[in-house]
Amino acid sequence: MAKEQRKFDLEERLINFAVRAIAVVEALPKTLASMHLGNQLVRCSTSPAHNYAEAQGAESLSDFIHKMKIALKELRETHVCLRILAQANLIKPESKLEPLLLECNELIAIFVASIATAKKNQRRTTS
Repeated sequence: MAKEQRKFDLEERLINFAVRAIAVVEALPKTLASMHLGNQLVRCSTSPAHNYAEAQGAESLSDFIHKMKIALKELRETHVCLRILAQANLIKPESKLEPLLLECNELIAIFVASIATAKKNQRRTTS
């Protein structure tokens, strides 16, 4: 049961992260740059939740690792997009983005660790 609870918690955390990123996009000024970055942020910040859900139904350990890597890539892209928004002063004050950047960093760390564990398990099963 504990494993099921952890899976659910991470999925909920990813969904909450996506919702918070969408709220940032909705608060952006209606400029060309903001609209471009906002569209990109919506895509990359919502993608990890989708890919994590797909990873839960993976057909193999390799498929699981692949989907988790995609989610990690999207989280890293989200982090860069948030930093661009902050440095371009499109969100004021910039400190409003700090909690979302922190959460993004924590999610990245979770995915890095999960992928490393899955790879280690994969090596064990193929040895």
